[in-house]
Amino acid sequence: MKLILKVGKTLIVVTLLILLIKFSIDTILLENEPLISQVHDSEMTDNESTGLKDENIELENRKEEDKNEDANIDTNYIDNELNHISSTINFTPIFTNEDLPQEIISKIKGVSWRKEAPVGLEDLSYLRVTYWDFHEQEQTGELIIHRKLAEEVIEIFEELYEARFPIAKMRLIDEYDADDDLSMEDNNTYAFSFRVIEGTQRISKHGYGLAIDINPIQNPYIKGDTIVPLQGGDYVNRLDVRKGMITKGDACYHAFMSRGWTWGGEWNSLKDYHHFQKEIDL
Repeated sequence: MKLILKVGKTLIVVTLLILLIKFSIDTILLENEPLISQVHDSEMTDNESTGLKDENIELENRKEEDKNEDANIDTNYIDNELNHISSTINFTPIFTNEDLPQEIISKIKGVSWRKEAPVGLEDLSYLRVTYWDFHEQEQTGELIIHRKLAEEVIEIFEELYEARFPIAKMRLIDEYDADDDLSMEDNNTYAFSFRVIEGTQRISKHGYGLAIDINPIQNPYIKGDTIVPLQGGDYVNRLDVRKGMITKGDACYHAFMSRGWTWGGEWNSLKDYHHFQKEIDL
């Protein structure tokens, strides 16, 4: 009986110890749960931080690759643009008037000037003027004009340059073997050329160096059904104003008319929209 009681007491003590140990373990676990959670959160933050670092490294690598690609881009276009800007900044417009140089005399004798011309070589001046072409680029062209109009014509083309009035090209008509039709078909602007008026025996004002034709395609000669040059047919409607056309009141019209010139675009029997001329005492 005593043995049974002793064993029973021992079992009770062991059970109590087990319960006490379990309680202690649960308490410890409960107390340390925030710490475990914090450790877990810390691990997550470290992982996220590592991910961000990896992303930053990848981004830096991409930037470096982009730089390398940029370094391999063809720079010809950029160089050309910079050169154009530089040349534009450094470009000085030219407006000069001088007696015919010997090389010009040699070029025009027997072509646009002949011995039977109403003016001598000494009556003509050689002009170089800067203008804006149809691509908005500065060009320098040549004109031969009567010496009494030379300075005035320089002023006119300075005014056209300031207004940025577009001119297709400006070459001596000798480049076309003094053929007026070829010059017009090439949309050329010119002044002196010894020739007669089409269909007559009268000497043209060009033969005296007293007339200038500008952009003949955009400003054609029109008489009845005749249109010269043929490309000028696209510009018969003068209300549809486009680049290079001369219209009443515009910069080109004003530059000539304010100095007493006559415009063929205001003639009644025909229209010669590219033609300006001036009457002077020779």
